[in-house]
Amino acid sequence: MKMRNLGRTGLRVSEICLGSMTWGRQNSEAEGHAQLDYAVAQGVNFIDTAEMYPVPRDPDYYGRTEEVIGSWLQGRGDRDKLIIATKVSGPRMTPTIRPGQVRLDRANIMAAVDASLKRLRTDYIDLYQTHWPERPSNFFGTLGVTELRDRPDMVPIEETLEALDALVKAGKVRHLGVSNETSWGLMRHLHHGERAGLARIETIQNPYSLLNRSFEIGLSEIALREEVGLLAYSPLGMGALSGKYLNGAKPEGARFTLFADFNRYQTPSGIQAIEKYVALARKYGLVPEQMAIAFTLTRPFIAATIIGATSLDQLKIDLKAAEVELGDEIMAEIEAIHREHVIPCP
Repeated sequence: MKMRNLGRTGLRVSEICLGSMTWGRQNSEAEGHAQLDYAVAQGVNFIDTAEMYPVPRDPDYYGRTEEVIGSWLQGRGDRDKLIIATKVSGPRMTPTIRPGQVRLDRANIMAAVDASLKRLRTDYIDLYQTHWPERPSNFFGTLGVTELRDRPDMVPIEETLEALDALVKAGKVRHLGVSNETSWGLMRHLHHGERAGLARIETIQNPYSLLNRSFEIGLSEIALREEVGLLAYSPLGMGALSGKYLNGAKPEGARFTLFADFNRYQTPSGIQAIEKYVALARKYGLVPEQMAIAFTLTRPFIAATIIGATSLDQLKIDLKAAEVELGDEIMAEIEAIHREHVIPCP
C-alpha cells in the first residue's frame, strides 16, 4: 500500500482510505470489525467516518458507525498508527440530532466533537471535517450556482473556522478538513485561516470518479497549488462502476436495490458511460471496479481515495486496485469516453 501526504500536516496516509458508512445498518458490528482488521493488515492506516453515519440517515441508527469503530479501537495498542477522520453535520440534517437547529456554529461543533470522541472511544480525532457547507450551494448532485440563497441567520465560514480552531488548540482535533465544498468555499476557508492565524484546512472530501470529474474544473488547481489533498469519495459511484446494475439488474442486498432513492449514479448518460467503462476494463483484462479506483489514484491532487464495501470479499477486490497500473493506451481510451460523457452523474 503506497502512502501519500495528507495536505501539509506531515502525516502520511494510505492512498486507499477505508470508508464506513454502511456499518451499523447494512453491516453488523462484527462485519465492520472484520473489514477494519483486514484493511489494516493490508497496510491501510486511514479510516473515514461521520457523526451522521450510517447512511441513509435514520434516528434509530444515528451514530452507530462511530460506535462500531470505537468498539474496535478499544483495547488496541496502535491508536497512534491510525489516522481517524470524522465529520460534523451541517444544516438540513434530518432528523435533528441536537437540541435546536443543527448548524456549523460553535455550540453545535463543540457538542458534536465531544459526542464523536465518546462514540469513537478515543482522546483525539486526527482529521475533523465539516460534512457539507452551512450555506445553500451546489453539492450532493447539483452543478453550478445561478442565484444566492443565503439565509439571514447563516453562520459565516469565519465563525465555523474559529470554532474548529478552538478544537485544535484544545487537543481534541489534530487537523481540519471540509467536505462537499466549492472553489469559493475552500478559498474562503484558506484565506480567513491564514489572515487570522487559525488552523489550516488540509483536505477536501468531494465526489470524484469516472462518472463525476467535476472536481477538475476549478478545485483541482486549488488543491495542487495550496496543497489541500482531495479525499475522493464514491470512486465507484456507489458501486455502479462495477457494472452490477447494468441491464436493470437489482442484486440482492445491494444499495440501489435496498434504497431506491439512491439514483445519483443511474442517469441515462451515466448508464451509457458505465457500459463503456466496464467494457473497456474487460478489454484490458481488468476488474471494472479496480480500474475505476486505480484511475482516481493516477490523479496528483488526491491524498486518498475512500472505498466502502458491504462484504469482505468486495473489500478484498477493491483494495487490490492499489496494485493496478494503468498504461498510456487505456488512459487514452478513458479520456475518449470522458469526452463523450462529461460529468454524467454530478
